[in-house]
Amino acid sequence: MTDPQIILTENAARRVAWIAERQAKPAILRLAVDGGGCAGFTYKFELADGPEDDDTVTETDGVRLVVDSMSLELVKGSAVDFVEDLGGAAFKVTNPKAQSGCGCGSSFSV
Repeated sequence: MTDPQIILTENAARRVAWIAERQAKPAILRLAVDGGGCAGFTYKFELADGPEDDDTVTETDGVRLVVDSMSLELVKGSAVDFVEDLGGAAFKVTNPKAQSGCGCGSSFSV
């Protein structure tokens, strides 16, 4: 068995399921990487209706995480988690390819 290209933690899966239920949408989280942000690239999260043809799909507890092929090159080997702390609550990407990031955790460089 090979290692997954990206991981959705159980905590993140529970949060996606909770959000999707309230919005009456499928429990599918899309992670995309866009240019911009204070460090060069930003993570973008949204609920998706389904995977696209070029998506990589991973599943945790019935919740799917989908990532397009271009974004996957920048986040391969990452874990997507949901964290709550004094700064608020947000999805967080632990990205081994990121050489630096910003204080808010939503932007990175490679």
